[in-house]
Amino acid sequence: MQVIDSLAQGASEIRALRRDLHAHPELRFEERRTGDLVARALAGWGIEVHPGLAGTGVVGVIRAGSSRRSIGLRADMDALPIQETNRFAHHSQFDGRMHACGHDGHMAMLLAGARHLATTRAFDGTVVLIFQPGEEGGAGADRMIREGLFERFPCDAVFALHNWPGLRFGEFAVSPGPMMASTNEFDLLVSGRGGHAAMPHLTVDPVLVAVQIVQGLQGIVTRARNPIDAAVLSVTMIHAGDATNVIPDTARVGGTVRTFDDKVTQLFEQRIQTIAQLTAQAHGAEVTVRFQRTYPPTVNHPEQAEFAARVADRIVGTDMVVRNADPTLGAEDFSFMLQARPGAYLFIGNGDGAHRDAGHGAGPCTLHNASYDFNDDLIPVGGTFWVRLAEEFLGRR
Repeated sequence: MQVIDSLAQGASEIRALRRDLHAHPELRFEERRTGDLVARALAGWGIEVHPGLAGTGVVGVIRAGSSRRSIGLRADMDALPIQETNRFAHHSQFDGRMHACGHDGHMAMLLAGARHLATTRAFDGTVVLIFQPGEEGGAGADRMIREGLFERFPCDAVFALHNWPGLRFGEFAVSPGPMMASTNEFDLLVSGRGGHAAMPHLTVDPVLVAVQIVQGLQGIVTRARNPIDAAVLSVTMIHAGDATNVIPDTARVGGTVRTFDDKVTQLFEQRIQTIAQLTAQAHGAEVTVRFQRTYPPTVNHPEQAEFAARVADRIVGTDMVVRNADPTLGAEDFSFMLQARPGAYLFIGNGDGAHRDAGHGAGPCTLHNASYDFNDDLIPVGGTFWVRLAEEFLGRR
């Protein structure tokens, strides 16, 4: 691997910072300590700092030369509401909060790159460092954009990097198209007429209606959707009743829809509404349908995806860069930034978990898992990627 020497030599300092972030996780839009730590680090390296975008977000700006070209590099900041099972020294100090997705590592890689870029300034243009809050369900990227991110800090292109357990350590994966799916939520409230369980003929049973609706929804995937279009519909909640001898008045059904295409999402939204309404009507019940589109699909721009892949080629070798990577039906709010600006979203391999310190939990080192930990050896690799990406995009001085 062609890692920048100064990043390898200074890795211990950034590693300590990363572990401090891991030990002090903060949930979406509560990243005050996190944002302060990031802002202090950037300011200490002579980087122009702009805190407060989207509440707790931080933007750093590094300028060099005379070019008006600019590039945005983004790292997410928030943790997850998970109880960590790891007991190594840098485990979470707070019950019910954990960096289980590696956002602490994403910040560390970008900080490592930022320090080098601020020291050398061997590029011609502007690097915008975007430390974004609220990725985990808060649509923080959308909020930053709505609060003027790209008006205040113009970017010709934006890029993001996410660690990926299961990929080989330091392996990059990218696709010139969809990388992650949209996420959409549905909530159905079925209203019937409750009564005694021994006299069902005097009731309109919302539980029966809810079950029929759930069965019908599966037909959207198997019969209404074009088999070529990837999509998932999962019913994840059914709530009704409090007693075994009482038919309740209402039943609630909830779940998620994931697609890579907004037209497919629209199909699901329309069919869920139709199936729910007509099924309820057939049984004499009523239903209220709420369908919420939360994150759009994360779709890379082909030119920027290939550019990022070529940069990675020169760092880790072509055999460690996967082009046309299989997309995942997970979701990511960097999708909003890719709707606003050209760019690309890449995975970087976190390994198989062998890097974890003694005292890690018994579970696998996968994302959103209580035994997860970021691989600190990635910090100089990811930092090098950010440096070379910025230098090559803007041109070296």
